[in-house]
Amino acid sequence: MDLSSRTLRYLSARLHARRGEIGMRWRRLPTGRQALLALAHLRCGDTCARLAAGFRIGVGTVYRYIRGVIDVLASLAPTLTEAMKTIRTKALVTLDGTLLPIDRIAAETPYYSGKHKRHGMNVQVLTDPFGRLLWASLALAGPVNDLTAARTHGVADALATAGLKCWADKAYQGAGHPIRVPFRGRRLKRWQRRHNSTHAKIRCLGEQAMATLKDWHLLRKLRCSTNRITAIVQAVLLLHHAST
Repeated sequence: MDLSSRTLRYLSARLHARRGEIGMRWRRLPTGRQALLALAHLRCGDTCARLAAGFRIGVGTVYRYIRGVIDVLASLAPTLTEAMKTIRTKALVTLDGTLLPIDRIAAETPYYSGKHKRHGMNVQVLTDPFGRLLWASLALAGPVNDLTAARTHGVADALATAGLKCWADKAYQGAGHPIRVPFRGRRLKRWQRRHNSTHAKIRCLGEQAMATLKDWHLLRKLRCSTNRITAIVQAVLLLHHAST
């Protein structure tokens, strides 16, 4: 895996602390091996069956181990209010949204995005000027557009309270004063085109951060309950922080 040993040590320490809190005496795998198993699932997208064969444990045990790791990390993920304590120290932030693809399910209509022509969940992300992920939102159904999602999560209000400048794309037109978007239209004046060019240069690092999020192969196509996707994204966010 293209992850540093620091990430493995971080996750092992979190699992060890969790086992101590609940008084867990024995498990088939030590915390280091459980952390390695979970990272292989999240980073490489390895299935439970493949991991069970590799670690010589049952498929059900693999599922419980992975779920336990995700829950531990998700419980440590910051809320938007908590994240603002760190975000307000930045000169500016970028806001963007992404659609995480999911398997087709029986009740597929609520999750089908007409824009992306696929089923998925909408996640909003704030990044710093260097493209580092700072905060990820709760996952909403695919048809929810980025502007509605930002309003639902109260992103504009939180940024205004913190006095932060935020750069976003045209999808956030009308989101609020703190969120700056490029000019729309074909017949733009020269100064407007220059503004859009500068705006795009600032936002490009935010686009790179979204690509970094997709480096976690599990997020390229999720095959789990939609109720678990928020916890998975929050777990990935914590691991991303540990690896940078």
